[in-house]
Amino acid sequence: MLSGARRGAAVLALWLAVSGPATATPPNVILEARYGEPTTRYAHGVLGDAVEWGALELIVDQCAGCPTRMIRKFTIRLPDTRVFEDIAPRIVDLDGDESPEVIVVESDLSKGARLAVYYEGGLIAATPFIGRANRWLAPVGAADFDADGVKELAYIDRPHLAKTLRIWAFDRNKGLTHLADRPGLSNHRIGWDYIIGGIRDCGAGPEMITADAGWKNVVATRFNGEDVTSTVLGPFDGRKSVTQAMACE
Repeated sequence: MLSGARRGAAVLALWLAVSGPATATPPNVILEARYGEPTTRYAHGVLGDAVEWGALELIVDQCAGCPTRMIRKFTIRLPDTRVFEDIAPRIVDLDGDESPEVIVVESDLSKGARLAVYYEGGLIAATPFIGRANRWLAPVGAADFDADGVKELAYIDRPHLAKTLRIWAFDRNKGLTHLADRPGLSNHRIGWDYIIGGIRDCGAGPEMITADAGWKNVVATRFNGEDVTSTVLGPFDGRKSVTQAMACE
């Protein structure tokens, strides 16, 4: 049985993506994304229960901007060797064309998790699988951290073990390119049905908000295209302290 938080999260999530204005009006726009076809074929339970997801369901307007909307549902099913091991799919326009992509955590039963980018036609790009079963990653967010006009994706690789922030650049044609890492950070504890932190912009550009690896402090991390630097914002005092940091308080 799914917890209330996990059920609610499996409906629709808009992922914060700090960016400039979009440049075009596309024909297809993803309006909703949710996981479906619950399954217990992956016995990991890192999010607090034994249920993961076998399918990604997308509601798409196939004629955005037309007088009459053309709404269609697309279902993307994984093979029996994989699941969506995640809280909720994240809708975000990664390339600024007003046609958003969907960011998910996808796990292989023997290779562990990877971060993947989908659209209604299927997979666009993905990071490599971590390489072992029962190894997971927790997304942080997407933004143009280094102001070069290209969005980056960030996640914590194995937030309970490696506790390493990894940053990747997205290109629809080239896929995901690994840019930088920073160890000593985490955003999830085993059994939580939520991920703390995310991306904030308090007026000086996007920052990634997490805890440190020892769960003593709330940390803001920046990436300038070459270096990854972290600043302690204050003590970690439960979820509220991270929520305050996200609100620039």
